[in-house]
Formats: sequence, structure tokens, C-alpha cells
Amino acid sequence: MRIALKVAYIGTDYHGFQVQPDQKTVEGELLRALEELSIINNRHEANYIAAGRTDKGVHALGQVVAFDTDNPEVAQPGAINSKLPATIWTWARAEVQPGFDPRRDALSREYRYIMCGKYSTSSLRSASKLLKGTHDFSNFATPDKERTTKCRIEKIKIKVERDFTIMDVRANYFLWHMVRKIATAMKMVGCGARDISWLEQMLTPSEFAEGLEPAPAYGLILKNVEYENITWIENTYTKKIISERLEEQFLWHGIMAEMLRELKESFTI
Repeated sequence: MRIALKVAYIGTDYHGFQVQPDQKTVEGELLRALEELSIINNRHEANYIAAGRTDKGVHALGQVVAFDTDNPEVAQPGAINSKLPATIWTWARAEVQPGFDPRRDALSREYRYIMCGKYSTSSLRSASKLLKGTHDFSNFATPDKERTTKCRIEKIKIKVERDFTIMDVRANYFLWHMVRKIATAMKMVGCGARDISWLEQMLTPSEFAEGLEPAPAYGLILKNVEYENITWIENTYTKKIISERLEEQFLWHGIMAEMLRELKESFTI
């Protein structure tokens, strides 16, 4: 039987999602758990495939993996999570068709980027309208000769919550560093360092080229990967446990943020 899982993780302590030699990765921990529970023998025999890679420090809510198994009854989020570190969780599963490929069969992917600070909402919304649609995003990606640079952004939405500007973007697929470089461009437009005409030029790379640094990885979340005709079964108890663990981390980091604010303000001249 072929099983798909939704995987969430806090990427701070990992060298990205994909397995890498001599590096601690999310995928490495996940594969270890699946093998320890005899859900799979190894990734190759199980035709294990992930929806995509996330870079070092990037987080996820809806990463998707799939594999063949002779022990589908064991491939449950609760059992798998018992073998995973406290910052990686599986939380939903689905029985899928043989040959299901979470990467190639994806209809779209959605990311969220969280920026600290408030920017010109009108400028950001104008930029969003311009970026939406099919464009050559060469100026917003780290080169990868194996992939076309034309993508279709289906949705890009900006909202402000408290002291943060949040960007949600959905596309048929994304290039390497594309979301983080779009975030950099949005910050530049939002603070007035660049204008909309510059952004228009950036979307015509055959005539204009400018390198952009990717925004920091810690602000990026892979929110969802969309498929056709998959019925996900969410594990309610597992979600409750995950929520409780995140509440503990939320409180700790909230206190640390206030402590750092106090120190920073004390040294501000």
C-alpha cells in the first residue's frame, strides 16, 4: 500500500529538509523513524518521495511525503511521532494510488513569509498585483539550469498583524530561493528603497538583471501542497499534542523576545 503523510517542522536546528551526508536534516530524522518502526526497509525499496526541499532554517506546516509499505497499520502519525525529535511531527495521512508522486503530482504550493516591521500597504498591494500571473522570475531565483524560470503565481496576499507584515504566496511551482527573494523585493518596495517601475523591470530579465539577496530563512514556512482527489485523515489527538508543545515554545520565545527588547532598549543611544 502507498501512504502519504503531512509533515510539519520547525527548521531552526536542521540543515534543511533533504538528506545530506553528515548533516542533521528533517528528512533524515523522518526516514530513521520510518525504518525503526519497520514501516519501510529503506527509501529506495519504498519508492519514498517528498514534495520538495526546504533550505536550512526554513519551517513547514504541510510538507508531504509518500512511500510504499507492507505495514500500513503502523504508519500512523502518533506512532511515527514517538520516534521523532520534538520539532518534527506527522499529523495527517492518506492512502494514495500506486505511483503517487508528491512532487510531480502537486497542483500548487503555498508559502508564508513573515517580515518584521510595517511597510507601505498600498505599495505592497500594488507590487502584489504586478507579481501575480505568469512571469519569468529569473531575477527572483538562484540559478538552476534544470528548471524553467517561468512560474505562475496564483495568489499573493499581504496583511499586517501586530508588528509583522505577512506575505502568503501560492504558485504552480517555485524556483530556488524565489519566495525569499520576492520577500526582499517587497521589503524594498514597501520601505520606498525601490518603486513599482523597478519591479516591472525585474520581471523582464531579458532586458534588466539585478541580483537580490534572499530574505532570512527563519521567516519562511511551507504552508501547503495541493493535490487532486486526496482525502487526508487528520489525527485529532496528535494535533492536540503538537499544539501543547508549540504553546510551551510560544511562551518561552515570547518571554525571550521581551527580554531581548529590554536589553536592546537599554543600550540604545
